[in-house]
Amino acid sequence: MTDIRNSRILIMATHGYERSELRYPHLELSRRGATVEIAAPEAGDIRSWDEKDWGDSASADREIASVSADDYDALVLPGGQINPDVLRLDEAAVALVRAFVAQGKVVAAVCHGPWLLVEADALRGREATSYWSIRTDLRNAGARWVDKAVVADQGIVTSRCPDDLPAFVDKIEEELREGLHHRRAA
Repeated sequence: MTDIRNSRILIMATHGYERSELRYPHLELSRRGATVEIAAPEAGDIRSWDEKDWGDSASADREIASVSADDYDALVLPGGQINPDVLRLDEAAVALVRAFVAQGKVVAAVCHGPWLLVEADALRGREATSYWSIRTDLRNAGARWVDKAVVADQGIVTSRCPDDLPAFVDKIEEELREGLHHRRAA
C-alpha cells in the first residue's frame, strides 16, 4: 500500500505530448503530495501540442535511458498523436514500460498513450480504453476495449481523452493505495 504523499511518480513524454494530459496529472498528483518527475529521451525542454498547434514546453527532469522503474511507484503516459508514436519507437522507453509492468507497479496511459502499452505487449487479456481512433490497435494487441472514462485492470489504468483526466488521476491514486499488482510481465 502506497500513500500518495509518499509516492514517486514518473511521467514519460517527448515533443508533441498533449499539453493537458501531462500538465493536469503533474499538477494534480503533485498537489495531492506525490513527488512527480518528467522523463524524456533527452535532457531539456519538451514541447507540447495544445489542441491544434504547438504549445508551451515542460522541462524533463531525467533522461529515459537513465531511469529505473525501481525508483518509482507509478508511470504516467500522456497521449497526443505525436508523443506516444515517437516513444514507441524508442527502445529505452518501451523497456521502461515493460519494467514497470513486470514489477507490478501502476502504469497509467491516456488518449493515444496506450500505444506504448501495445508496443510493450502489456494489454493482452486486459480490459482497457483509449482515444476511440486507436481502439482497433488495442483490440489487435489482445485488449478488451471498452468505451469508459477510466478503466483499471490489475494496476494498468487507461483513459480516453482530456475530459477524463479528473477520473484518470483519481484512479491512479486509488491504484497506488492498493500497492503492487501481481500480474504477468509484459
